[in-house]
Amino acid sequence: MNSVKLVISNDHVGLGAPRRAVLGSVSCQRWQYRLQQNAQSLVPRQSLRKEVAADIRAMFNAPDKTTAEQYLKVIIEKYARSAPRLSAWMKENLAEGFTVFDFPLEHRRSIRTTNSLERINKEIRRRTRVVGVFPNEASCLRLISARLMEISEDWQIGKRYCAVRSLNNDYF
Repeated sequence: MNSVKLVISNDHVGLGAPRRAVLGSVSCQRWQYRLQQNAQSLVPRQSLRKEVAADIRAMFNAPDKTTAEQYLKVIIEKYARSAPRLSAWMKENLAEGFTVFDFPLEHRRSIRTTNSLERINKEIRRRTRVVGVFPNEASCLRLISARLMEISEDWQIGKRYCAVRSLNNDYF
């Protein structure tokens, strides 16, 4: 893989070592939506859920990394007494969603989630359901590979996922 600048993923246990082996020191951005969901599972009272979600959302919507880090400290302290497990989890995990701040502002909305990947997976499921049963694994792989190449070409020719001109060396 050439020119990989960022990996956006969930914190899947099996992804860490292979990602580091194949992509080396490429930055990793945790999926912010999943971080929000994981935090919600640690909120001790239903009445706190909306407040916690709003605080995390405000932190991720900060204008820059420094502001986000400051806000993280504030919300860790805010929930230290009322939700100590949540506060400890926030301290340990939420900063993994800050890699997005190392990229140009115009790309942050695209790279803070895996929505585009979810759309691709949905399209692949739709295409494979039409076929039903594949004669062998290779035929399934050919269909999926062809669709992924089409998507890649669309990104290269048409609307780019992230404009290359703004991904200059200032960010890497």
